[in-house]
Amino acid sequence: MLTKKQLDLLEFIHRRLQQDGVPPSFDEMKVALDLRSKSGIHRLITALEERGFIRRLAHRARAIEILRLPENSKEYSNRGPAGAGAAIGSATGVANFGSSPGGSVQAENDQPRQGGTAAAIELSVMGRIAAGVPIEAINQISHQVAVPQAMLSSNGRHYALEVRGDSMINAGINDGDIVVIRETDTADDGDIVVALVADEEATLKRLFRRDGAISLEAENPAYPTRVYPEDQVKVQGRLVGLIRNY
Repeated sequence: MLTKKQLDLLEFIHRRLQQDGVPPSFDEMKVALDLRSKSGIHRLITALEERGFIRRLAHRARAIEILRLPENSKEYSNRGPAGAGAAIGSATGVANFGSSPGGSVQAENDQPRQGGTAAAIELSVMGRIAAGVPIEAINQISHQVAVPQAMLSSNGRHYALEVRGDSMINAGINDGDIVVIRETDTADDGDIVVALVADEEATLKRLFRRDGAISLEAENPAYPTRVYPEDQVKVQGRLVGLIRNY
């Protein structure tokens, strides 16, 4: 039996995993539960772990795996009972970056994955993309990854890339993440895009058009904004989702 605070924290972590694909920080937990210090959060986390509701993963910051939910939880009916070893958003965290849900995806080499409660599509991981200085353009398939179908729009092809670098960390994109990209050659100001620079270097950045030039902006103050003539930058896709393995 959980106390009210323990249950509130478990449900808060569950909701954040479902929405963002990553657990909340201890500061966010403290604010959500209206506690004065993080020491109270540490005690609640320890209690949840001792009772078998969560598991903390060693050597990874903010890595919490939900093993089960109590039947009196408001989130239980949304998820269903957890079987042995079941987890939510822990082995794989998924974040949606504003794609339109619904519809089947007409994408080459995309195959629905059988089993589970949510439809998934196998997307090709086309290689690595720099979230730092540009690297050589991606041009070959390295492996496949399962992506929730609701993350993908019905009017376009999609592919995935493995992120290398930390220039987009303030947008929640870390080194080693898999980003899901919808193929397009257009983008609005502020979109996170795959940009091909000078037909030979690809990078993941926010795009802005200013004074007849293209600015590719990082989400990390350690990296400067790079400005190119418009004819030197080609948009090859827009970010619609992210998958993180723990």
